[in-house]
Amino acid sequence: MKHLSRAAFGAFLATLALPAAAQTAWDMSVVWPEGNFHTQDAMKFAEAVKEVTNGDVVITVHSGGALGIKGPEGMAAVRDGLVPIADILMSQQVGEAPVLGVETLPYLAPTMADLALLHKFYRPKVEEVAESMNQKLLYMVPWPGQAVYSKNPINTIADLDGLQLRVVDANGHDFFTRLGAAPLQMPWGEVVPSLAAGTISGVTTSSSSGVDGAFWEFLDNMSTFNWQASSNIVTVNLDAWNELSAEDQDAIEAVAEKLEGDFWLASKAEDEKKIAVLKEHGMTVTAPSPELKAALMERAKPMWDAFKERVPEAAPYIDAYLAARQ
Repeated sequence: MKHLSRAAFGAFLATLALPAAAQTAWDMSVVWPEGNFHTQDAMKFAEAVKEVTNGDVVITVHSGGALGIKGPEGMAAVRDGLVPIADILMSQQVGEAPVLGVETLPYLAPTMADLALLHKFYRPKVEEVAESMNQKLLYMVPWPGQAVYSKNPINTIADLDGLQLRVVDANGHDFFTRLGAAPLQMPWGEVVPSLAAGTISGVTTSSSSGVDGAFWEFLDNMSTFNWQASSNIVTVNLDAWNELSAEDQDAIEAVAEKLEGDFWLASKAEDEKKIAVLKEHGMTVTAPSPELKAALMERAKPMWDAFKERVPEAAPYIDAYLAARQ
């Protein structure tokens, strides 16, 4: 220090007395196992947030439901500040806001291109619902198409008769009831134990979850119905968000927007990759015949109008999407 002037040395000591910049630490709830692509997306997002905020915001991802929050509790947990941020299966939040069930209407948006078009009209409503529940939507990413896993092949609607099938939401329950199955709603954490116990004898979910649950240990067949779209949303508690600097908020929003596109591409690639894994483990993977597909569509379409009557606030988004898709 002998080379410093008295004034410079005083300034140096003053900097030592300054408090260190406060670091914001967020615990993120994710119900999916660590290897699931949504969990991997969350980890990439957390890394990017730390980088773009220069370490001001650090997100720790807790996978596999480690924080004790089940799927249907996701938005309520963020709203109430039980966790500041979470990855949430949107369709499981219909108990909080029925309008969040739009995209899971059977065959309304069966492809990713359809879903992207639907989101063009529907996303502002999802953002509005999130804000009404004291949270901000950061990004949303679809699952691969929803398949049906079963012990026996499904070639006709009659093959679904009485099948004790796990479904995610009310739309799935209604649809498979119309098809003659015996659906049961349950969150992901209960699926594998229920298969092991024989409580259910089939599951409707994505190829990704089929691998996560090692379904080949319980079931022999997967039919790629692709009957339902389904997205996860990542939301942050508004009180926690508003504590950030405007600079950090802008940086996080920008990186979320950038990564969302990458995550959609990862979801598309995920389906082929995981179907290959299912086949490697001996599962028979088939697609519905044109006759079966037509029969499924016949039972699906009346549910669109029924949903609009039951949830009138959803009607403008569904109608705008269908008009644009024509």
